[in-house]
Amino acid sequence: MNKVILLGRLTRDPEVRYTQGNEPMAVARYSLAVDRQGKKDENKQNADFISCVAFGKRGEFAEKYLHKGTKIAVCGRLQTGSYTAQDGSKRYTTDVVVDEHYFCESKGATSEATATDEDGFMNVPDGVEDDGLPFN
Repeated sequence: MNKVILLGRLTRDPEVRYTQGNEPMAVARYSLAVDRQGKKDENKQNADFISCVAFGKRGEFAEKYLHKGTKIAVCGRLQTGSYTAQDGSKRYTTDVVVDEHYFCESKGATSEATATDEDGFMNVPDGVEDDGLPFN
């Protein structure tokens, strides 16, 4: 079984490109900073920076609603690949292919503590229809 679940913050705005052809498809790439468990040591890296890629509607969603600092949860699968660089060396890649992504805090809380309404639920960003389905 190949299943990945991550909780982290975007390190930069998603980079979105569209495929060529009759029906262009969005391909969004972004990186998540995911905290490591355990004590924080000033001399060691305390987060992992994980590359994610979202296709189609998920890519369009990322382009429209995800920004640097946004805290999200991602569900997907791990995918590895390789290519030959211009200098002739072999390069290896590892990405999480996004199946679902969820907001983990309200729109205004990106730089603040997590904000919720009086019932303890996160707010849905403006312009997103709340149909009870995951944002995927």
